[in-house]
Amino acid sequence: MIVELSENAPAIDIQKLIERLKWAGLHVSFVQEGVYRRLAIIGKDIDLKYLANLPLVKKIVPSKQPYKLAGSDFKKERTVINVKGHSIGDGTLTVIAGPCSIESEEQIYACAKIVAENGAKILRGGAFKPRTSPYSFQGLGEEGLIFLQKAAAEYGLLTISEVMDTADIELLTQYADILQVGARNMQNFSLLKRLGQCKKPVFLKRGMSATYKDLLMAAEYILSSGNEQVILCERGIRTFEDYTRNTMDIAAIPILKELSHLPVFADPSHGTGLRNMVLPMSCAAVAAGADGLMIEVHPNPDKAYSDAEQTIGPEAFAILMKKVYSGIANVK
Repeated sequence: MIVELSENAPAIDIQKLIERLKWAGLHVSFVQEGVYRRLAIIGKDIDLKYLANLPLVKKIVPSKQPYKLAGSDFKKERTVINVKGHSIGDGTLTVIAGPCSIESEEQIYACAKIVAENGAKILRGGAFKPRTSPYSFQGLGEEGLIFLQKAAAEYGLLTISEVMDTADIELLTQYADILQVGARNMQNFSLLKRLGQCKKPVFLKRGMSATYKDLLMAAEYILSSGNEQVILCERGIRTFEDYTRNTMDIAAIPILKELSHLPVFADPSHGTGLRNMVLPMSCAAVAAGADGLMIEVHPNPDKAYSDAEQTIGPEAFAILMKKVYSGIANVK
């Protein structure tokens, strides 16, 4: 439930109240928006009369949303995540771009150059790749992360890479500015809880068959474990349609932004799995209010080790960025 506190409550008294509630075995989170101060209180058999009579408590508002910390009932203002001076979710658009997998030092440097020259700010690249076939390229591991970090530093970019296992978190945090959770791991709750103890932003992709509630409850695992830096990503879902790799759910963008205060990105590359659909779906996602895009880019997309069919080349990426820039007022 949501507890609204007195506007003039001293910070020290709020902290004492939080400690008292935690001592009672409740999970408590605090948010301040202007003069409004709220607590999200989670626990079994909460005594409403007890809560109502506590000092500083102004009003108790039962929340209908099961995702207490990710939901808009608790926090009305949009969450803005700052990564080394770059703001995500502040009303401007952030573009993440790069290859599905890091193949070599030369390849990731070429990708970084393409990304930087066209105005994107975050370089993506997978070092550990969850592939459907065990015989497919699985990534370069730590060597790939070293290449990613060096290439990004050369061109003034931030980095994002996928974490697949709890054992890899410590390694990934040494090289990546943002940790990505792929669709297959969206409900890997052990991984989510460990990422909740991490100080890096987490880029959480929607599972292939996940509902909006499923995605937000996955985010709740990270938030409830202490990490408030969560970014949601719509990357397409499985439906009866087999022409595209996935069905891009554009409606997810405004719906998730209504249900939650977290930034919402779109991945049109995975969303359709078709190279010629990346541009129109990017424009559609921006029009729907996406806070950012994740685009798969490769210097020679036909020879990409992973996801060649949905990867675009330098020329197509340049056109995409120009279209995005011309379509909205604020891009970064």
